[in-house]
Amino acid sequence: MPRHSLIHGPTPPSAASAAPPAGAAPAAPPGPAPLRGTQPPDAAPTVPLTALDQLWFQVAGTICNLKCKHCFISCNPHNDSFWFIDRDRVAAALEESVELGVKEYYFTGGEPFMHRYMVPILADALAYGPATVLSNGTLLVPRVVDALARAAAASPYSLELRISLDGVTAESNDAIRGDGAFQRAVQGIQRLVAAGFLPIVTAMQSWPDEDGDRVLGAFQGLLRSVGYGRPRVKILPALYMGEEASRSRGYAPEERVTHEMLHGFDLDRLLCTRARLVTARGVWTCPILLDSPGARLGDTLAGAAARPAALSEPACYTCWQSGSICANPSSAARDS
Repeated sequence: MPRHSLIHGPTPPSAASAAPPAGAAPAAPPGPAPLRGTQPPDAAPTVPLTALDQLWFQVAGTICNLKCKHCFISCNPHNDSFWFIDRDRVAAALEESVELGVKEYYFTGGEPFMHRYMVPILADALAYGPATVLSNGTLLVPRVVDALARAAAASPYSLELRISLDGVTAESNDAIRGDGAFQRAVQGIQRLVAAGFLPIVTAMQSWPDEDGDRVLGAFQGLLRSVGYGRPRVKILPALYMGEEASRSRGYAPEERVTHEMLHGFDLDRLLCTRARLVTARGVWTCPILLDSPGARLGDTLAGAAARPAALSEPACYTCWQSGSICANPSSAARDS
């Protein structure tokens, strides 16, 4: 079983929250930047949505306080191709999700905690089911962590925090994520642990497979050294697109999903058979394909649920190889 399919560490306790006053996202800039072109999906295999188990929100669009050298959708402080989503838009999608059978909610970006209403949005979601937020951890100041803890205490559903680190030292992490990112992320992790959370620390694999155990042990050792006694670590495969394509390599022509590759394949391993992504500009197949116009499935959840997903992008090859790399293992199909 590939290491990136697992979270190494304990399962967290249940948690969640009640909804504070309504609010709106920051006003959008005057018109989105055009999406980068992609290959038409005509000859690509398609897969149906078998069940809408997970609903994702690109809550901060492509706006991020960091400019990571491996970001697959090139998020940074100036990338406004996708803007913040309004809290009211999230609330409407949450309400619609009930009849569609959604079981859990994910929030990503950009950096979600750049959204001024991120904690109230999480509280809204936790009234419906378990929620996970994917963050770089650098904005988890004490008042934000305290608010998250109050939200978690107010609901029977679990609140997960996934924090990204890409090295066990400031030197190795900040070479990818920028000066000071390591120290701030580790402080954020410490605050979450002190507040009773068991954050999932994620890292993109940039080392040979044979070094996997050594690297995993180094991450666990780092986390224990800063007071996280029961660390949970998730290793993710590289996505050779966006900034990572410039940093290392792009996908090779043969790295594409074909019809033959799906013969006998368990489609539940693919996120797009069980999830959809809500953005400020419509509903997409999944959070990885935000830069792919062909991944836009419509304006509404119901419409997007009715349309199959085309496995036309090179990144689909990584999911075919590795399974649902975005989701938490508790809900994702496990690699065999």
